[in-house]
Amino acid sequence: MSSIVTITFSPCIDKSTSIPSLIPEKKIKCAPPKLEPGGGGINVARAIKKLGGEATAVFPSGGYTGKFFDHLLAKDNIPAVIIETGNETRENIIVLDESTNDQYRFGMPGTELSEDEWRQCLKAVEELKDAAYIIASGSLPPGVPLNIYAMLAKIAKKMNAKFIVDTSGEALKHAADEGVYLLKPNLGELSSLAGKKELRPGEVKNIAKEIIAKGKCEVMVVSLGAAGAMLVTKDITEKITAPPVVKKSTVGAGDSMVAGIVYFLMEGKTLVEATQYGVACGTAATMNPGTELCRKEDADRLYSLIQKGNIH
Repeated sequence: MSSIVTITFSPCIDKSTSIPSLIPEKKIKCAPPKLEPGGGGINVARAIKKLGGEATAVFPSGGYTGKFFDHLLAKDNIPAVIIETGNETRENIIVLDESTNDQYRFGMPGTELSEDEWRQCLKAVEELKDAAYIIASGSLPPGVPLNIYAMLAKIAKKMNAKFIVDTSGEALKHAADEGVYLLKPNLGELSSLAGKKELRPGEVKNIAKEIIAKGKCEVMVVSLGAAGAMLVTKDITEKITAPPVVKKSTVGAGDSMVAGIVYFLMEGKTLVEATQYGVACGTAATMNPGTELCRKEDADRLYSLIQKGNIH
């Protein structure tokens, strides 16, 4: 049976908590922390599981924190290919200030990977021969070359798998130059890909079409934040508006969107339906505190609302 594979080069343990108020130089009492395995592709695999699918997560892991990370992921029953590393797995901290409802996200730097370690990650993906979709998501830690997603794009082509990339900066440019199936940039990342300082919303369609025409991707889903997303292919342009919800956290919203898109594509749905479901999943993730990702019941309800709004 064909499968979904995610790869994450900089996984992390996400620790989320809340405080009554953020006051400098005072001892602040925190709510009991919630600890979850995180990082781009890890979140995608976990969200796919929540939706009823399954994805195999490939990632590096090291030290005491790595062992605990592996334990957290195993509790979620996520199939994993773990590359042992010499350095510790990083930790991130997310704090909600209850007095203002502001969320503070403290991202620790990625821990360095050796050439042997990141090459083992690539080899692990190559060995998962039945992959229908390979999803590379997240930032790159020190030691990993900026063209590694381009290397993965070549591997995906050899495997006849559809390669999906959700990253930023030079890593995104290298991947696009090699050519991938689907890119999911936000407005800032799209303007960077286009070599512009900033984009107006009205320019999104034409810029995306130009990038597709150059063979950099077949499908582009441009994330518009709370406004939803725009799906663009050479034949389709569809803006999908997100239903209004009470937002509690934006952590993992983009990863939940990717999970929803791929889950629906594996179910044989159209690109428009898959992107609608992706927007529903991304929006559903913002309804939950901390790093909880999307819940299937919320995603299904929001998808129904989006479909009603998108019937012409």
